[in-house]
Amino acid sequence: MDEKEKEMEELKIECLNFCKKHSLYQKGTYPVFGEGSLKARIMFIGEAPGYYESVSGRPFYGAAGKVLDELLNSIEIKRKEVYITNIVKLRPPNNREPKPEEIRDFAPYLERQIEIIKPGVICTLGNYSTGFIFEKYELQNQIQGISKIRGKIFKVESLSQNIKIIPLYHPAVAVYNPKMKEILKKDFKVLEKLK
Repeated sequence: MDEKEKEMEELKIECLNFCKKHSLYQKGTYPVFGEGSLKARIMFIGEAPGYYESVSGRPFYGAAGKVLDELLNSIEIKRKEVYITNIVKLRPPNNREPKPEEIRDFAPYLERQIEIIKPGVICTLGNYSTGFIFEKYELQNQIQGISKIRGKIFKVESLSQNIKIIPLYHPAVAVYNPKMKEILKKDFKVLEKLK
């Protein structure tokens, strides 16, 4: 086990212990920590697990996950080459949107995942992860609805590296409105040059 793997495994154990004490925790479901390559150049960040994610313990495992896999295939990127996670690691009841305090509770784990992986590209999936990442990297003045900034590249410099942030629609939009899939595929094309 290399240093990155060791660090991520320790963080995962710490996060899982935290999850068991959190108000969102429900018996019979799993926290969804994240998965993929720890050497990933591209990291995808959603908002919170849904039902299928919470029973499998894997991010983007249900219908939205199938759309995400299709989008990755459309630009010839394998799921195992990227890292996929959410801000909130437990499913909110009835798939409701995460509350600000829930995002705050789980933010330190996501921030440490970013530090360990050091992705060159962060793709935020939906308004919540976009809002969080834009604030983290001091892009608050550029926050607009996802439909206005989707597929655009925002360059930021952090202490350890330069990162490109790309807001994207959440893949679930294509589950509810299949016509959106072509728009998502078009937006994902921006990643072809960055993989």
